[in-house]
Amino acid sequence: MKGRLTTHVLDVACACPAAGLAVELFRIMEDGRKQSAARAVTGADGRLERPLLAGEAMRSGFYEIVFFPGDYYRGKGGPLAEAVFFDRVSVSLRIADPEEDLHIPLLIAPGGYSVYRGKGIENGRGPFVAPSVVGIGF
Repeated sequence: MKGRLTTHVLDVACACPAAGLAVELFRIMEDGRKQSAARAVTGADGRLERPLLAGEAMRSGFYEIVFFPGDYYRGKGGPLAEAVFFDRVSVSLRIADPEEDLHIPLLIAPGGYSVYRGKGIENGRGPFVAPSVVGIGF
């Protein structure tokens, strides 16, 4: 049984899920090249329709998830679009155990973000544990 890598995005400026936000996953090769592994767009609940990695695709190694909050806010228009500071959010991570379920939630606002490692995902949905690592960009 293999694990999976999932994510969801919440828009704290609007207090809602970030529906329609693009996400791209890259595998970082030993020579430093990036290999595209998945592309998706969040749904109405801020989650992806399927995991970024699952089954045999879930392998140990280094990865980068790129989120596109700038495009998301520009698509909404208005004052939030004009306030965008972080156009892209890149999260670099290492998958040590491909049998483990990993969940990477992202909280966004036009001028900041927070990301952490979650665990305990059942069928791609909570419950979540407290953050083990937090990066704040406010």
